[in-house]
Amino acid sequence: MTLYHYKAVSAEGQLLEGEMESADQAGVIARIQESGHIPIRAEPVAARRFGALLRQSLRRPRRLARREMALFTQELSSLLHAGLPLDRSLQIMIDIADDKRLRELTLRVQQAVRGGSALSAALEAQGGTFSRFYISLIRAAEAAGALDAGLARLVDYLDRAKALRDSVISALIYPAILATVAGVSLIVILSYVVPQFTQLFADMGKALPVSTQIVIGAAELLRSYGWALAVLLVVGALLARVQLARPHVRYRWHRRVLRLPLLGDLVRKLDMARLCRSLGTLLGNGVPLLNGLAIARESLSNGVLAEAVAQAAENVKQGRGLADQLVASGLFPALGLQMIKVGEETGSLDVMLLRVADVYDREVGHAVQRMLALLEPALIIGLGLMIAGIIMSILVAILSINELPL
Repeated sequence: MTLYHYKAVSAEGQLLEGEMESADQAGVIARIQESGHIPIRAEPVAARRFGALLRQSLRRPRRLARREMALFTQELSSLLHAGLPLDRSLQIMIDIADDKRLRELTLRVQQAVRGGSALSAALEAQGGTFSRFYISLIRAAEAAGALDAGLARLVDYLDRAKALRDSVISALIYPAILATVAGVSLIVILSYVVPQFTQLFADMGKALPVSTQIVIGAAELLRSYGWALAVLLVVGALLARVQLARPHVRYRWHRRVLRLPLLGDLVRKLDMARLCRSLGTLLGNGVPLLNGLAIARESLSNGVLAEAVAQAAENVKQGRGLADQLVASGLFPALGLQMIKVGEETGSLDVMLLRVADVYDREVGHAVQRMLALLEPALIIGLGLMIAGIIMSILVAILSINELPL
């Protein structure tokens, strides 16, 4: 059993807070609902304390973290779905907020709403904290008179987007560890192990094998100019970042990425999932197709694919089908486009887009696994070959000592 800290609201709108033991979070939520209360938050006590410390030490100055954004949306959706008015829901969120920035943000939103602004306008006034996608979806839900349903869809979108992002990051952790270990191992060998043999080889009085000279030269370079190499790497990274900030340079880079055998396919599937998830959610909330395309294209990571969507939107204005225009670009996966075409023909484009997003969420996971199946052995073999090459070059030089004249 795990101890959970929970926050809930009674049927009268009173804030409730306490701790409860349960096997999982779902059990806590179920028991709160059985008591006739509205569950707002339930998290393990240890995780809650650690999260509070982490937020205090790594506090970002401007934008909310994705977790905080999802928490804000989830809490507001739950309160509105329970029938509480918007002003009362925001006040409860202010009372239960653990994070100072989130509390201040909610307070500003509440003040704007009390001043007569719609929720979408209040969110838009927060200086870019909320994305255009987020605000457009809220505005469409307000126009349809179903703000709670719109927030529920937004919660689902944020959860699925987080799950996709987390799956990719989790899959890349092990290769990152391998690459780090490989780099550290080579630095240690070249900086501390090889120099131990330098004086011995210097006393040999004869030319060393070429491989040994290369290894010793690399070790001397690292020991003498390691700081300069580190500075060059940092400067190079900064220069690359500055260059990629230029639209035409970033566009050329994105085009090259799409041509790469494995990475290009992964980027296509990842952006296909993002496009379909964003557009399907927007259409489901009543946003027109053209507006939805303009907003959804901003979620794409690749500029070439985003430009293809923009061109498709221009052609859709002339009455052409979306799927046909994306097919003409030749950039997006064919299976997903055929499913989108079926959705257009059956009048259920929003539903089909979400199905396509689910398909490519899984495809991204499979593509990442295939890449790792090749990358992990390559890293291990590469590290082994480099270390073996260094050791062999040293051994060859040592064994050649007996062959040299005294």
